[in-house]
Amino acid sequence: MAQDQAASKSVYDIGLERNPANFTALTPISFLERAGDVYRDRVSIIHGGRRYTWRETLGRCRQLASALIRHGVGRGDTVATMLSNTPEMLECHFGVPMSGAVLNALNTRLDAAMIAFMLDHAEAKVLLVDREFAPTVLAALALARVRPTLIDVDDPMYAALHPATHRATHPTVHAIESRIDAIGYEAFIARGDPAFPGMRPADEWDAISLNYTSGTTGNPKGVVYHHRGAYLNAIGNALACGMGALPVYLWTLPMFHCNGWCFPWTVTAMGGTHVCLRKVEPTLVFDLIRRHRVTHYCGAPIVHSTLINAPAALRAGIAHPVCALVAGAAPPVAMIEGMAEMGFDLTHVYGLTETYGPAAVCAKLPEWETLAPAEQALRNGRQGVRYALQEGLTVMDPDTMTPTPADGTTMGEVMFRGNATMKGYLNNPAATGEAFRGGWFHTGDLAVLQPDGYVKIKDRAKDIIISGGENISSLEIEDVLSKHPAVLSAAVVAKPDLKWGETPCAFIELKPGAQASADELIGFCRAHLAGFKVPRAVMFGPLPRTSTGKIQKFVLREQVHSLQAIDG
Repeated sequence: MAQDQAASKSVYDIGLERNPANFTALTPISFLERAGDVYRDRVSIIHGGRRYTWRETLGRCRQLASALIRHGVGRGDTVATMLSNTPEMLECHFGVPMSGAVLNALNTRLDAAMIAFMLDHAEAKVLLVDREFAPTVLAALALARVRPTLIDVDDPMYAALHPATHRATHPTVHAIESRIDAIGYEAFIARGDPAFPGMRPADEWDAISLNYTSGTTGNPKGVVYHHRGAYLNAIGNALACGMGALPVYLWTLPMFHCNGWCFPWTVTAMGGTHVCLRKVEPTLVFDLIRRHRVTHYCGAPIVHSTLINAPAALRAGIAHPVCALVAGAAPPVAMIEGMAEMGFDLTHVYGLTETYGPAAVCAKLPEWETLAPAEQALRNGRQGVRYALQEGLTVMDPDTMTPTPADGTTMGEVMFRGNATMKGYLNNPAATGEAFRGGWFHTGDLAVLQPDGYVKIKDRAKDIIISGGENISSLEIEDVLSKHPAVLSAAVVAKPDLKWGETPCAFIELKPGAQASADELIGFCRAHLAGFKVPRAVMFGPLPRTSTGKIQKFVLREQVHSLQAIDG
């Protein structure tokens, strides 16, 4: 065997080993170091009245990393955040990995029980908390096993935008401080050294971040990203949206969502300016685009719908090019046309938490410009082709692992492979093995491969509803509805929605002699579910079933689409 290995060696393998001069582990940390050097005096972050340069941001991230290490955080420890889109959140995307730790950006829309589960599962050692989310965090800590050090982030913009709410949270914050020995963010990073060089990963395969799925079946799974994948997908983003040097990026997308689709690292790599935003409000969005000449932003369909449907007067004075990415459910034709009418260039991207956010793009071709607007919109609404730095995207039969023909009709499962695919699920080898079965990542999305090689999703294998960019489990809603005393059976499917992409639609079969109104059932769900999971429509009647008693959801989907067509 040794002889065979020696014989297989090429002359180019002998005496030409890796060394510090010719090999460095890929990591987004290098983007920050370069920006702090090349673009040192340019504006890195804008948030209300706050402005930082890249020199200052580099120093603050180094301070954060140094302070974490001095606090006892080490390689592989988890640092969680419950933060809005603020400078502190951006700094965590560099400062945490520069300490050797793993960043776990928590979804601020989740309830206390789910946050508690994630804190325990990740064994969070430190938790940074924006004051807006202090009540949820306090409730979560009462349920959690872990006792992380709490770092209090008091954003002046939150106080300015919501003074009454901000004052109301102070007692809660003080209650947490008395139990957890919290410290303010600025005081914490002041403990660090702004000249600290930062730690680099020993291996680019080292974990950089942890992101939880939406828990569509049981508890959410912890998706682990590595430095190499984060680095490559960050550059892939720039290529996908044609982002050149010095962009101005508006943070309409939550940074907790797949690490902001890796855009904290993308914009930094390009020496751009991050314009922070706590909440998507049309007046503020258009004002920031106009005032700072924003060139790029990303978001779920609801973000773009909100802007399209805003009064035209709000858009006055915006004449420069604006590029936008949309993900989640495929954008409807009306949205694509509406964005074009505004003069915004919209590109559809597709991916999952497990692929670092978007890993496929509906790459536009010049010849499409000769097509009728409706046909252009149909082509632009597809999930598309793989990112330039993603190795593979295809549609296959999940049982035989054979590719489906590119005929636009044969259904299969969408699968990815390449560097921009997760390491796996934290502490869940069974789920990891199943996800990577056959050497491909199984998305669970059903699609066709069209003759030009573009992927078009037709259905979701697990009946996931994507609303406002958030995954919603139909099973979770059905479970809540089934607890209502009047409900015999419940089935939930996606209802197309121009604003949200999709919303839950519930079909209810009542118990004999029982009565319940749609408003009553919606209110019941609202008492047990996060707001974005509550059904927007409820229909009553016998549920269609197979001979074995299984509910035929495809029939319900057809009914929803038929009603949608009639309403339209």
